[in-house]
Amino acid sequence: MPTPAASADGVLPARSAAARHCVRVVGRADGPVLLLVHGFGGDQRSWDRVLPAFVDRFGVVLLDQAGAGGFDAATYDRQRYSTLDGYAADLVDVCEELDLRDVVVVGHSVSSVIAARAVVRAPERFSHVVMIAPSARYLDDPATGYEGGFSADDIEELLDSLDQNYVSWTSGVGPMVMGNPDRPELGDELAASFRALHPGTARDFARATFLSDSRDLLTRLQTPALVLQSRDDALAPESAVREVAALVPHATLVPLDASGHCPHLSAPAQTAAAILAHLP
Repeated sequence: MPTPAASADGVLPARSAAARHCVRVVGRADGPVLLLVHGFGGDQRSWDRVLPAFVDRFGVVLLDQAGAGGFDAATYDRQRYSTLDGYAADLVDVCEELDLRDVVVVGHSVSSVIAARAVVRAPERFSHVVMIAPSARYLDDPATGYEGGFSADDIEELLDSLDQNYVSWTSGVGPMVMGNPDRPELGDELAASFRALHPGTARDFARATFLSDSRDLLTRLQTPALVLQSRDDALAPESAVREVAALVPHATLVPLDASGHCPHLSAPAQTAAAILAHLP
């Protein structure tokens, strides 16, 4: 698999896409490419529990999205990241810079539709999309009968509370998003991950996420898609995940034996097995 161009001392060019997003490549250099894209509140370490299942078969590319992990904060552009298209453009930039082709892109949560947007932008780069706990729109749409799980008041309250006290917001949102109340350490881990984000970039990502509507976009996705669904998901209820599978022309919906919004954290073996079982 192609690797980022480096200088004589092995340091990536300062403003390359790979450097901006702290790209890491592990696994088989001669294997097919698996691009793992974490969701809002995470970073590339979110995939640590499932990574061992993939490295013997794939060349695995991990990155930190804008504002997360090792992302180069000096390159942050609020206008670019005011919509999900900016995050999708980042994925395409990385794939083009590394000349990645036939990529299986795996996105969690909102990054499922970010991945879909990237595929629509550059379909020649991708072979499959895996969507873990996706939602095309978090806001209910009474005019069409669509149930995203949140009313307009819910979304406004969520964003207002984020703006007012980010640390307090993370403490409540982490366990809610994770689910699995019998395993509180997972909720605490996710809350800590949220707190690691810069509050300003987190606000931008949250607004781009919860105010987006990707339903029309998903109907244009021609790449085969695997849609993975969890039980008792507070952010992507069953109706929303099934709507994603219905909108994507070549989608396969697979319910996981897992609960909560982050099955790659709470049920990594089941999540990895489902992905592997549905890839060629």
